[in-house]
Amino acid sequence: MVKKMKYRFGKKIRAIRERKNITLKEVAQNAGVSESLVSQIERNKVSPSIDTLLKIADVLEIDPEYLFRDYKKSRKVSIIRSSERSSMRHKDVVYHKLSSMHEDSDKHSFEVFMLEVEKDAEKGDMVYGHQGKELGILLEGEGELIYGTQKHKLNEGDSVTFSSEIPHVLKNTGDRTLKAIWVTTPSRSLFSGK
Repeated sequence: MVKKMKYRFGKKIRAIRERKNITLKEVAQNAGVSESLVSQIERNKVSPSIDTLLKIADVLEIDPEYLFRDYKKSRKVSIIRSSERSSMRHKDVVYHKLSSMHEDSDKHSFEVFMLEVEKDAEKGDMVYGHQGKELGILLEGEGELIYGTQKHKLNEGDSVTFSSEIPHVLKNTGDRTLKAIWVTTPSRSLFSGK
């Protein structure tokens, strides 16, 4: 089945083919595809499979990076300026939002926070877990991760990763505020999409 092309490689392919004085027929024979298909690709009438695109690139000695360069440049970049960072307090924990990426599918979404957990305070829930995974890096202080029935001591500079489906709590066991970078995936939208 032939699909309309979302990303346009044709103009680049044709320009290189013509510069090298190679005919459509030669490209098609060496790539193992029809001359008509190569022509349609060059006119952006069809979207080739990756295999076909790479075969044509190989025949014309085109670096695939060159073909995909424009696609990469069009990807969204999200910046949260330090002066515009959202923060929220929940009990004795302050969440500073560092980054968030929401895809069409929750599968690839994530959120990143800097946590400040006050002395003797904790974040999490020992009754319920939630879907996903977490990564934490302790920047300052000492803590303990209670993960199901296990307890893990965490010191400044330590990092921890785990599945979020098991109930878990991060507890500040030190004598000062615990600061950590915390990543959750998929995003839990603690800031209601802000």
